[in-house]
Amino acid sequence: MARILIVEDDDSVRSFTARALAAAGHSVDTAEDGEVGLDRITAHSGGYDLVLSDIRMPVMDGIEMAKKAAGAYPGLKILLMTGYAEQRERAAELSAIVLDVVQKPFSLAEIRQGVARAIA
Repeated sequence: MARILIVEDDDSVRSFTARALAAAGHSVDTAEDGEVGLDRITAHSGGYDLVLSDIRMPVMDGIEMAKKAAGAYPGLKILLMTGYAEQRERAAELSAIVLDVVQKPFSLAEIRQGVARAIA
């Protein structure tokens, strides 16, 4: 299956999402903020099939991380997630580098379907 990086500052959401995607057969790495996420992407030379990132995080938000990651690794697939309407609007201008924005909270089925569409 796919190699996925989950970037999420909320421990419970990060853990829930990682377990759900690992149970679906994916190889999953995690990071607690955009800066750590970007470090992981760089350490793996952009070698993830998908980066699934929250938008609103401390240190570096998901939008800034997505811009930097896409600049360094143009083929990298990025899926953002948020529970805030205004963050969805901010992400809308990134359609050239972000595949979609997943609305939180989401169910296991929703996140698995979103990931399946993104890596197809």
